[in-house]
Amino acid sequence: MEVLRITDSDFTQTIESNKKVVIKFDASWCGTCRLISPKFKKLASDERFKEVAFFELNAEQNPEARKFAGVNNLPFFATIEGGNLKSTTFTGKIERVEELIADLA
Repeated sequence: MEVLRITDSDFTQTIESNKKVVIKFDASWCGTCRLISPKFKKLASDERFKEVAFFELNAEQNPEARKFAGVNNLPFFATIEGGNLKSTTFTGKIERVEELIADLA
């Protein structure tokens, strides 16, 4: 499955039209965000998470989505189920992200 980049303009529609969502919040200056990105993309194609929609979002350019998820550091990950925020974490460890997604799946 592909990881799509979204913005504030399609955020609400995206989280409401997908039952289970995980979003990676990042920024262009964030080195850890760049390092974890290929690992996050690899998780998107993991068979265990086939029912989860994967998205990336620039936290600096999208204040509404950032506020919704309570982003306080980067990289920041949020899982959303049925349009509601389920859980969040700030981490550079892909294992922690995998646990977050497994809890959603």
